Amino acid sequence: MNPAGPSPANRYLLALAFVGFISLGLPDAVIGVAWPSIRDTFHLRQAGIGLVFVISGLGYLFSSFLSGRLMHAIGIGLSLAGSTALVSAAMLGFAVSPMWVLFLLFACIHGLGSGAIDSGLNGYAAHHLSARQLIWLHACYCFGALLGPLLMTSMLASGRHYSAGYSLVGGIMLVMSVLFLITYREWGQSTAPAERPPRPVGAGRALRYSAVWFQMAVFFLYTGVEVTFSQWTFTVLTEYRRIDAVSAGIAVGVFWGSLGAGRIAFGFIADRFGIDRLLRYCLLGVTCGAILFAAPLSIEAVYLGLSLAGFFLAPIFPCLMSRTPQRLGTTLSAHAIGFQVGAAMIGAAAVPGILGVMAGLFGIRAVPIGTVVIVGILVLLHEGLLRLPKVETDSAAVDV
Repeated sequence: MNPAGPSPANRYLLALAFVGFISLGLPDAVIGVAWPSIRDTFHLRQAGIGLVFVISGLGYLFSSFLSGRLMHAIGIGLSLAGSTALVSAAMLGFAVSPMWVLFLLFACIHGLGSGAIDSGLNGYAAHHLSARQLIWLHACYCFGALLGPLLMTSMLASGRHYSAGYSLVGGIMLVMSVLFLITYREWGQSTAPAERPPRPVGAGRALRYSAVWFQMAVFFLYTGVEVTFSQWTFTVLTEYRRIDAVSAGIAVGVFWGSLGAGRIAFGFIADRFGIDRLLRYCLLGVTCGAILFAAPLSIEAVYLGLSLAGFFLAPIFPCLMSRTPQRLGTTLSAHAIGFQVGAAMIGAAAVPGILGVMAGLFGIRAVPIGTVVIVGILVLLHEGLLRLPKVETDSAAVDV
């Protein structure tokens, strides 16, 4: 996209992409509010929510890893329309499911749709938008993740069944699907014909490049670090540092507030600063924040550490995504972006889980210490990635 003067059609697609990222975040956090009602409806134990996450996550992984092939086959516009329709169907299915097994089936459908939307929108943004716009797109996801629970909360607070909240979210997603369908030709025309390789590199061939694996590893650890801060902060502060629950809750809010503020602030400077240099400084900031979080210091130092961690984590995911086509080339990036989204999903579950195992073996103090170690590994991996030569793919390569 030409920042100096985008056409009206491109401005419309940019606006639709922003709304699309809001809609991507909209259904993801709804179940956290709806779960007590769902649990009581189906007479489940508290741990039942874990099964929803696992099944949805498997669907997400499957579709994200195959998203490159899907977009090559039908184009990004139809891919977005179809995947958004799947999420809409899942939300409406949640609303009307009379049995727990059907609810789980719709959880899988939700994961399939979400993985394809995430990969598709990130792929479009990485190829056609500036780093500033990409960072702000991810800020829109945060807004959607905030809006979804508020919608569900308002429904439950008014005495309505959780199905009303899911129906509302499903209706919004259906409207998005129709908008993607109406504009599918414009999405397909967003890349100049000269930029399209005659024959796309296939998923199997893409995995032969070390740069693709480096990218996946960086996304795996980055998302793991982000989720570790969000999931473990309260437990570490209350059970290890013996800080009261109110202060610990404020600390979690400080992290998320800093993350959102960072995604707005860095959008103003990312294009002027240089992406690789910005990433280096941000990783240094995250390292300082992790050390302050792990050190036996005052609650004020903890707040500062979480502020630094959240603020400097904010631009890393979108900036890494923005660099993918430049680093890997057009022929690899369609598949690589799907792989990266899938690796991020795995990291979001695996890294906090591994730290949980370490906490069981060595005590809860292992979590903040382990976080510092993982951030250090992330820094080293990123430095290794910067030293890899730009990938030059064979444009005549056949799909495998």
